[in-house]
Amino acid sequence: MDIMPTSNSMAWSVGDIMRKRALISPNKIAIVYEDRAISYRALNIAINRVAHALQTMGVKKGDRVASLFFNCPEFIEVYFAAAKLGAIYVPLNFRLVAPEIKYQLDNSGASVLFFHHHFLDEINKIRNDISIESAHYVLLDDETTKPNANPQWPIAYQTLLATQATSEPKPNKPISLDDPLAIIHTSGVTGNPKGAVVSHLQTYFKCMQVIMYTDMRFDDIFLAQIPLFHSAGLSVVTTPVLFRGGTFLLRKQFDPIHFTNDIAHYKPTIILALTTMWRFVLDTGKLDGLDLSSVRSVLGGGERTPTSMMDDLARYGIHLQQIFGQTENSAMMVLPLESITEKQGSVGIPGMCNDVWIADEVGNPVPAGVSGRILAKGPTVMSGYWNMPEKTAEALDPTGILDTGDIGYMDEDGFCYIVDRAKDMYRSGGENVYPAEVEKVLIGHPLISNAAVIGTPDDKWGETGKAFIVLTDGSTLTLEAIHGFLEGQIARYKFPRQLQILDELPLTASGKVQKSALKEQ
Repeated sequence: MDIMPTSNSMAWSVGDIMRKRALISPNKIAIVYEDRAISYRALNIAINRVAHALQTMGVKKGDRVASLFFNCPEFIEVYFAAAKLGAIYVPLNFRLVAPEIKYQLDNSGASVLFFHHHFLDEINKIRNDISIESAHYVLLDDETTKPNANPQWPIAYQTLLATQATSEPKPNKPISLDDPLAIIHTSGVTGNPKGAVVSHLQTYFKCMQVIMYTDMRFDDIFLAQIPLFHSAGLSVVTTPVLFRGGTFLLRKQFDPIHFTNDIAHYKPTIILALTTMWRFVLDTGKLDGLDLSSVRSVLGGGERTPTSMMDDLARYGIHLQQIFGQTENSAMMVLPLESITEKQGSVGIPGMCNDVWIADEVGNPVPAGVSGRILAKGPTVMSGYWNMPEKTAEALDPTGILDTGDIGYMDEDGFCYIVDRAKDMYRSGGENVYPAEVEKVLIGHPLISNAAVIGTPDDKWGETGKAFIVLTDGSTLTLEAIHGFLEGQIARYKFPRQLQILDELPLTASGKVQKSALKEQ
């Protein structure tokens, strides 16, 4: 690991959040998961059991602990347990398939893997090819698991915890706020995902920033059904809500009917939902007649949000505050509630805990109204990419300035507007998709001699991929056949939904694919 703490900061950790909450508000409801309430005291006891279990496996400060879970309390238990030990949490995207999972486990060097029963087959495909010891696989069942359906090689989650102590664990070495807390993978422009390293200190600053964005209070009820493995789920929802002592309404996965029913039943005060999620919610018609008087703040975005959708939501009294961030710097900007109408289309202004500005190609600030690269600096910015010093140097300069890779401009009042995404990334259903990752697999098809993928607008998903391919002489290929080839190699949300066969791809003078020409088509 090439990312080292830059100072000897205070011996404190994100794990202390749950220790303190169990003392300050033990009987307060921390989580409501699938209508089951869990208090702060009960949650902290479960976290401590996981921490002691990890210690029986030999986990020490700096070791990596991975999970492949749907949204569930166990995700939160493992996260905070690792934090209490100074171990580094590696949450994996539950949409990934075996080769992608293997890459991220290998890249992070995880020594323990917790996973849901649903992913048993995918893990079984790769377990002999990764370095995790056989005794360090922990399987979580749910109500759908059939009796005697599990093999012998993973240990059951509840069996592991049953005999563990509930006392506060003691890490083998002191934990510094500068120490890594989590490695959150983001798709790689060159085809391989990068693991963004987030420290304990950066996470505390993110908590403060989100609390200020929403004016979060002790009695707030926060509804979000976004995946917890995302930086938004982990750093914008889970940690800030539990730090503040609020109640987090959690479901296994997003469902628009459950979403509206939870508003009616639990009366949330803060809601976060991505643009694609709001599309599904609007389509249900369930917002008609729904009492939304409890809702004080609604955060959203995740991809370009049409003005028409903002207007549709406003008719129900839902005033969507755009929030902008990325894995490398979560929640760096938000659109203030009072500016939604005046600054429609903006992703807001920088938060209290980071600076954001626009610069030209050589890093000089540009005037208001001029487009350029969006740069950011502050204590919410990641430490770097795990074991990728070259990629870290591309994203972070020596003073800690982050090149977000996005293009935008700021108006005279300092409000930011996104123009385009550098490096060709697009977002489908709130998920980042990097064409290079898809192209890398497509070119491995025996009938494809070259391929390029771009994002195209889609009413349902925001954007979906369109593949332009050049075939070998005399061959033919359908979109369905391409999907069949991609199955099991990349997650389905990355599949291109359109196909165009070309005789050749447009190239620049240097021989690179000219994607601007493809987008014009």
